[in-house]
Amino acid sequence: MNPNVNFYFDKAKQWQQELEKLRILMNDCGLTEDLKWGVPCYNFEKSNIVLIHTFKDYCAILFFKGALLKDTSDILIQQTKNVQAARQMRFTNVREILELEPLIKTYIKEAIEIEKAGLKVEFKKTEEYPVPEEFKQKLEEIPVLKTAFEALTPGRQRAYLLHFSAPKQSATRQSRIEKCMEQILNGKGLNDV
Repeated sequence: MNPNVNFYFDKAKQWQQELEKLRILMNDCGLTEDLKWGVPCYNFEKSNIVLIHTFKDYCAILFFKGALLKDTSDILIQQTKNVQAARQMRFTNVREILELEPLIKTYIKEAIEIEKAGLKVEFKKTEEYPVPEEFKQKLEEIPVLKTAFEALTPGRQRAYLLHFSAPKQSATRQSRIEKCMEQILNGKGLNDV
Protein backbone atom coordinates (compact mmCIF):
# COMPACT_ATOMS: atom_id res chain seq x y z
CA MET A 1 0.00 0.00 0.00
CA ASN A 2 1.29 3.40 -0.99
CA PRO A 3 1.42 5.75 2.05
CA ASN A 4 0.83 8.72 -0.29
CA VAL A 5 -2.67 7.38 -0.89
CA ASN A 6 -3.57 6.95 2.79
CA PHE A 7 -5.04 10.45 3.09
CA TYR A 8 -7.77 9.57 0.56
CA PHE A 9 -8.97 6.69 2.71
CA ASP A 10 -8.47 8.59 5.98
CA LYS A 11 -10.52 11.60 4.86
CA ALA A 12 -13.47 9.55 3.58
CA LYS A 13 -16.57 10.43 5.56
CA GLN A 14 -18.78 8.01 3.70
CA TRP A 15 -18.04 4.50 2.41
CA GLN A 16 -15.13 4.03 4.85
CA GLN A 17 -15.49 0.24 5.23
CA GLU A 18 -16.21 -0.28 1.54
CA LEU A 19 -13.18 1.75 0.47
CA GLU A 20 -10.90 -0.13 2.84
CA LYS A 21 -12.10 -3.49 1.51
CA LEU A 22 -11.70 -2.35 -2.11
CA ARG A 23 -8.19 -1.11 -1.35
CA ILE A 24 -7.15 -4.43 0.14
CA LEU A 25 -8.69 -6.26 -2.82
CA MET A 26 -6.85 -4.08 -5.37
CA ASN A 27 -3.53 -4.55 -3.62
CA ASP A 28 -4.10 -8.32 -3.47
CA CYS A 29 -4.26 -8.38 -7.29
CA GLY A 30 -0.62 -7.42 -7.81
CA LEU A 31 -1.37 -3.88 -8.94
CA THR A 32 0.68 -0.83 -8.00
CA GLU A 33 -1.23 1.71 -5.93
CA ASP A 34 -0.87 5.36 -6.89
CA LEU A 35 -2.77 8.62 -6.57
CA LYS A 36 -4.07 10.13 -9.80
CA TRP A 37 -6.76 12.75 -10.27
CA GLY A 38 -7.02 12.84 -6.47
CA VAL A 39 -8.23 9.22 -6.23
CA PRO A 40 -6.55 5.83 -5.72
CA CYS A 41 -5.47 4.42 -9.06
CA TYR A 42 -4.11 0.92 -9.59
CA ASN A 43 -1.60 0.23 -12.34
CA PHE A 44 0.04 -2.68 -14.05
CA GLU A 45 3.50 -1.84 -15.40
CA LYS A 46 2.63 1.89 -15.43
CA SER A 47 -0.66 1.35 -17.27
CA ASN A 48 -3.85 2.42 -15.50
CA ILE A 49 -6.11 -0.57 -14.88
CA VAL A 50 -8.70 0.48 -12.31
CA LEU A 51 -9.43 3.27 -9.86
CA ILE A 52 -11.59 3.66 -6.78
CA HIS A 53 -13.97 6.58 -6.47
CA THR A 54 -17.00 7.60 -4.48
CA PHE A 55 -20.31 9.24 -5.16
CA LYS A 56 -23.20 10.23 -2.95
CA ASP A 57 -25.19 7.03 -3.54
CA TYR A 58 -22.41 4.51 -4.11
CA CYS A 59 -18.71 3.82 -4.25
CA ALA A 60 -17.20 2.24 -7.33
CA ILE A 61 -14.24 0.85 -9.11
CA LEU A 62 -13.71 2.07 -12.65
CA PHE A 63 -11.98 -0.03 -15.27
CA PHE A 64 -10.18 2.24 -17.75
CA LYS A 65 -10.73 -0.19 -20.63
CA GLY A 66 -13.92 -1.66 -19.25
CA ALA A 67 -15.56 -1.63 -22.69
CA LEU A 68 -13.12 -4.38 -23.68
CA LEU A 69 -14.00 -6.65 -20.75
CA LYS A 70 -16.29 -9.59 -21.53
CA ASP A 71 -18.66 -8.67 -18.65
CA THR A 72 -20.41 -12.04 -18.72
CA SER A 73 -22.06 -11.18 -15.39
CA ASP A 74 -23.49 -7.97 -16.84
CA ILE A 75 -22.31 -5.95 -13.86
CA LEU A 76 -20.37 -3.14 -15.54
CA ILE A 77 -22.04 0.23 -15.99
CA GLN A 78 -21.38 2.86 -18.62
CA GLN A 79 -21.67 6.10 -16.63
CA THR A 80 -23.12 8.13 -19.50
CA LYS A 81 -23.74 7.50 -23.19
CA ASN A 82 -20.66 9.61 -23.98
CA VAL A 83 -18.23 7.46 -21.97
CA GLN A 84 -16.57 5.21 -24.52
CA ALA A 85 -13.87 3.18 -22.74
CA ALA A 86 -14.40 3.19 -18.98
CA ARG A 87 -16.92 1.06 -17.11
CA GLN A 88 -17.89 1.10 -13.44
CA MET A 89 -18.70 -1.60 -10.94
CA ARG A 90 -20.83 0.00 -8.19
CA PHE A 91 -21.29 -0.93 -4.53
CA THR A 92 -23.57 0.29 -1.75
CA ASN A 93 -22.28 -1.89 1.11
CA VAL A 94 -19.38 -4.12 2.16
CA ARG A 95 -21.48 -7.27 1.80
CA GLU A 96 -21.76 -6.70 -1.97
CA ILE A 97 -17.99 -6.36 -2.25
CA LEU A 98 -17.41 -9.54 -0.24
CA GLU A 99 -19.92 -11.49 -2.34
CA LEU A 100 -18.44 -10.21 -5.59
CA GLU A 101 -14.78 -10.47 -4.59
CA PRO A 102 -13.99 -13.49 -6.80
CA LEU A 103 -15.74 -11.83 -9.75
CA ILE A 104 -13.93 -8.52 -9.15
CA LYS A 105 -10.60 -10.35 -9.16
CA THR A 106 -11.56 -12.13 -12.39
CA TYR A 107 -12.36 -8.80 -14.05
CA ILE A 108 -9.09 -7.30 -12.82
CA LYS A 109 -7.12 -10.27 -14.19
CA GLU A 110 -8.88 -9.88 -17.53
CA ALA A 111 -8.12 -6.12 -17.52
CA ILE A 112 -4.44 -6.90 -16.93
CA GLU A 113 -4.47 -9.40 -19.82
CA ILE A 114 -6.05 -6.76 -22.07
CA GLU A 115 -3.23 -4.39 -21.14
CA LYS A 116 -0.55 -7.05 -21.72
CA ALA A 117 -2.03 -7.75 -25.15
CA GLY A 118 -1.88 -4.04 -25.99
CA LEU A 119 -5.57 -3.88 -26.87
CA LYS A 120 -7.07 -0.43 -27.42
CA VAL A 121 -10.61 0.87 -27.32
CA GLU A 122 -11.77 2.09 -30.72
CA PHE A 123 -13.03 5.60 -30.08
CA LYS A 124 -15.64 7.36 -32.15
CA LYS A 125 -14.06 9.81 -34.56
CA THR A 126 -14.75 13.50 -34.00
CA GLU A 127 -16.58 13.61 -37.34
CA GLU A 128 -19.10 11.09 -35.98
CA TYR A 129 -20.33 13.48 -33.29
CA PRO A 130 -23.38 15.57 -34.15
CA VAL A 131 -22.75 19.27 -34.70
CA PRO A 132 -25.68 21.38 -33.49
CA GLU A 133 -27.24 23.57 -36.17
CA GLU A 134 -26.52 26.67 -34.07
CA PHE A 135 -22.81 25.89 -34.09
CA LYS A 136 -22.78 25.02 -37.80
CA GLN A 137 -24.31 28.43 -38.47
CA LYS A 138 -21.66 30.21 -36.35
CA LEU A 139 -18.86 28.34 -38.14
CA GLU A 140 -20.27 29.44 -41.51
CA GLU A 141 -20.76 33.06 -40.37
CA ILE A 142 -17.32 33.39 -38.76
CA PRO A 143 -14.60 31.68 -40.84
CA VAL A 144 -11.90 32.47 -38.25
CA LEU A 145 -13.96 30.54 -35.65
CA LYS A 146 -14.14 27.57 -38.01
CA THR A 147 -10.36 27.70 -38.53
CA ALA A 148 -9.74 27.96 -34.78
CA PHE A 149 -12.13 25.09 -34.02
CA GLU A 150 -10.54 22.84 -36.65
CA ALA A 151 -7.10 23.60 -35.17
CA LEU A 152 -8.15 22.23 -31.77
CA THR A 153 -7.20 18.68 -30.82
CA PRO A 154 -9.89 16.07 -31.52
CA GLY A 155 -10.52 15.70 -27.78
CA ARG A 156 -11.13 19.41 -27.36
CA GLN A 157 -13.42 19.44 -30.37
CA ARG A 158 -15.44 16.54 -28.95
CA ALA A 159 -15.76 18.27 -25.57
CA TYR A 160 -17.20 21.38 -27.21
CA LEU A 161 -19.57 19.38 -29.42
CA LEU A 162 -20.89 17.43 -26.43
CA HIS A 163 -21.24 20.66 -24.42
CA PHE A 164 -23.07 22.45 -27.23
CA SER A 165 -25.34 19.49 -28.04
CA ALA A 166 -26.48 18.73 -24.49
CA PRO A 167 -29.21 21.37 -23.98
CA LYS A 168 -32.66 20.69 -25.36
CA GLN A 169 -33.46 24.32 -26.09
CA SER A 170 -31.89 26.18 -28.98
CA ALA A 171 -31.48 29.36 -26.88
CA THR A 172 -29.36 27.47 -24.34
CA ARG A 173 -27.22 25.93 -27.09
CA GLN A 174 -26.70 29.39 -28.60
CA SER A 175 -25.79 30.84 -25.21
CA ARG A 176 -23.19 28.10 -24.63
CA ILE A 177 -21.69 28.70 -28.06
CA GLU A 178 -21.47 32.46 -27.47
CA LYS A 179 -19.78 31.94 -24.10
CA CYS A 180 -17.18 29.58 -25.59
CA MET A 181 -16.30 31.43 -28.80
CA GLU A 182 -13.48 33.48 -27.25
CA GLN A 183 -11.95 30.37 -25.72
CA ILE A 184 -12.07 28.54 -29.06
CA LEU A 185 -10.52 31.53 -30.82
CA ASN A 186 -7.71 31.45 -28.24
CA GLY A 187 -7.04 27.77 -29.00
CA LYS A 188 -8.25 26.59 -25.61
CA GLY A 189 -10.35 23.59 -24.72
CA LEU A 190 -13.62 23.72 -22.82
CA ASN A 191 -11.97 23.08 -19.46
CA ASP A 192 -8.68 24.91 -20.06
CA VAL A 193 -8.01 27.84 -17.79
